[in-house]
Amino acid sequence: MSKTPLLTLEEAQARMVADLEPVTGCEDVRIGDALGRILAAPVTSAIAVPGFDNSAMDGYAFAAALAAGRRSLPVTCRSAAGDRPAVLAPGCACRIFTGAPVPQGADTVVIQEACAEENGTVVLPADWSFGSNIRRRGEDIAEGTEILAGGHRLRAQDIGLLAACGRTQVTVRRRLRVRLLTTGNELREPGSGVLAPGQIYDSNRPMLRALLLRLGVEATTGETLPDAFAATRQGLREAAEDADVIVTTGGVSVGEEDYVKKALEEEGSLSLWRVAIKPGKPVAFGRIGKSLFVGLPGNPVSGFVTFALFVRPLLAALAGEIRRTPPTLMARAAFERKKPDNRREFLRGRLHVAADGIPEITCHRQQSSGALSSTVWADGLVDIPAGAAVEKGQWVRFQPFEGLFD
Repeated sequence: MSKTPLLTLEEAQARMVADLEPVTGCEDVRIGDALGRILAAPVTSAIAVPGFDNSAMDGYAFAAALAAGRRSLPVTCRSAAGDRPAVLAPGCACRIFTGAPVPQGADTVVIQEACAEENGTVVLPADWSFGSNIRRRGEDIAEGTEILAGGHRLRAQDIGLLAACGRTQVTVRRRLRVRLLTTGNELREPGSGVLAPGQIYDSNRPMLRALLLRLGVEATTGETLPDAFAATRQGLREAAEDADVIVTTGGVSVGEEDYVKKALEEEGSLSLWRVAIKPGKPVAFGRIGKSLFVGLPGNPVSGFVTFALFVRPLLAALAGEIRRTPPTLMARAAFERKKPDNRREFLRGRLHVAADGIPEITCHRQQSSGALSSTVWADGLVDIPAGAAVEKGQWVRFQPFEGLFD
């Protein structure tokens, strides 16, 4: 076994994205098809939003200066959403509705609940504020403003913003092509029949493919690679023909039947191997031709965790995405971890609010790297520093799954 010191998580992450150039291909897509895509360039708005002063409430619009000291005003016009702006006669009021253009000559709206209208006259409340209840032109977005930065991954609210600015399409980076390969003589496809002794269903492939599709990449899978050196080399060689990234599971540890790392070193180059984390120590990274390679451990929880910690940020960098640090929060431990580990641990935990109102973390009873059910029960990972024990009531760092995989 190698005596080379294990890399820290941050060292490994930094090495994987060092000097990485994002893909350059771009395409124009309609905004309705752009969810999850990465903007290739900043987007500016050609219009102001809102495009005109409009009422924030149902009520009455008038000119504050002409209404000062008066309790009642004649109502001479009406403005509803979609109407052309009315012209308000001096000293009069306009019946107005939410979203309607403010009439020319008006600068204040008082809500209808505070007013009383009778026989074409509105009685105003004793107190009202100048300029109230009006959404001003361009107060949300000024004309010519950059609304989205290049490298931004488009979310539903971003699509809405683009539509509000009148955009029908945007320029995005091309999708990454990722080839996913699982390895192991013991693996069988779900639905392929009754398992023979020593066999298991392949959970890694559908799980990791789902995570890849969630990121909007083109994810393809091949046949399960057997535990054989020649077949593994051939599988990696073929995957490198058209993939931006090759992701494998299994075969990267030190066992006699682990051939992926050896095949990578023969077909390409190995840049890092073995990281001081638990689960997931045997992570491999390198290149095969023009393809990047990430070898994840075969245990399903290890694959799940290392995908979040390594594959997700790598794909973000390669796609040209502005990648922000996943959000973390501090919460009180409702568990204890008496025996420190010499590696940084990521425990499957669930966040809840305790009776005293403090956010609290409970850990799944089974923290084995093969207990995939713990990832379903949990809603995030508890980040335990290397060499640290945890006592009940201690504050610990928690990373929600949403931030890790989105």
